[in-house]
Amino acid sequence: MYAQTGNAFMQDEDLLNIILADLKRTVGEYTTATTESACPSVRRTFSDLTMDTLRLHGELFTQMSQMNMYQAPSKALRQELDKEIQNAQQTQQKSQQFVQQKIGGQGAYAQAPNVSQHQANVHNPYYM
Repeated sequence: MYAQTGNAFMQDEDLLNIILADLKRTVGEYTTATTESACPSVRRTFSDLTMDTLRLHGELFTQMSQMNMYQAPSKALRQELDKEIQNAQQTQQKSQQFVQQKIGGQGAYAQAPNVSQHQANVHNPYYM
C-alpha cells in the first residue's frame, strides 16, 4: 500500500472500501451469469470466476479488518440462524411438493422431461 501524502487522490480506506464493494457486486453478477448459463463450460467458467472473486474479496476484507479499516457486523445469534435455516428448508420442501404435485397431477397427459433433474452443488445441510 502506498503511504498517504497530502496530495493523494483519496484515502486508502475509501479506495479499499470501493474495491471491496465492487468485488461484492461482481460476485453477484457472476452468480447470476452462472445460473443463467445453459452451456456447461460457460457455467463452469462463471463458477470459477465467482470463486476467485470471493477469494479476493475475503483476502481484502481480512487485510482491511487487520488494519482496522473495516468493522465486521455483529455476530448473529445461533437461534436466529437456526430459524432462518428452518424457514429456508420449509420453503424448499413446499417448492418440491408443489413441483411433485404438478408433475404427478398430469395423469395421462404427463410427458417425460427433456432434461435431467438438477443435482445440488452443496451437500452441507446448513446451505441451501
